[in-house]
Amino acid sequence: MGVGNNMSAVLNFIALLASIPIISAGVWLASKPDNECIHNFRWHVLVLGLLVLLISLAGFVGAYWNKQGLLAFYLCCMAILISLLLFLLVFSFVVTRPDGTYHVPGRGFKESMLVGFSPWLRNHVFTASSTTSWNKITTCLAHSYVCIKLTQDYASADHFFNSSNISPLQSGCCKPPTSCGYNYVNPILWINPVNPMVDPDCYLWSNDQSQLCYNCNACKAGLLGNLREEWRKANIILTVAVVVLIWVYLIACSAFKNAQTEDLFRRYKRGWV
Repeated sequence: MGVGNNMSAVLNFIALLASIPIISAGVWLASKPDNECIHNFRWHVLVLGLLVLLISLAGFVGAYWNKQGLLAFYLCCMAILISLLLFLLVFSFVVTRPDGTYHVPGRGFKESMLVGFSPWLRNHVFTASSTTSWNKITTCLAHSYVCIKLTQDYASADHFFNSSNISPLQSGCCKPPTSCGYNYVNPILWINPVNPMVDPDCYLWSNDQSQLCYNCNACKAGLLGNLREEWRKANIILTVAVVVLIWVYLIACSAFKNAQTEDLFRRYKRGWV
């Protein structure tokens, strides 16, 4: 195995390692309750990570056993995968840039406004035929541990109100909006206030554990807030992985060219012997 192929094998092994954080980010995103209930966003990163792993493995085999055709296949496919990852990164950065969450006075957690998120994100999750889609999402959320977990984590009102660990999804779906003035009993049980309520979400709140605020706009906003937070975190990992893959790819192209030159030179020498 020539120097060029040695270099290619090492680089492909690095690319193979770079696929691990991509796969991990994909698994992490897919395991989140909101992504479990919205299948549109669930598997993209994981599938791309697995493809990077398989193509890197093919490139490693091609370099180690000097299979130039397999190396050329690796370079072609990796260029496509890097382009897809770059597109996904740029697109997700753009659509998750608007932040509809806001601080509530006297509360450690944030609440969310639906209009504060990007139009694409709102339209893609809540389509024109969103009644059926949202019903499926709320059913999925009601069967998850999202709200039940609050009763396990917060035993007192002070602990609950001062917590900064409550997710936008929990804040929007598991309790009534703070502006409604409901009285706290526990994180998912609240008493109607005496004062008149302005926000329509206030009238949609129910102490029925299968309903809570799942039909509120605040819940939809909380869902988008969760998606935004998770994708922004995943993008940090993906950015590092893509930078490594681009660096590896550029050097691999040079190593492949050098290997081709070495092979041509050896053939040329044999022709003179």
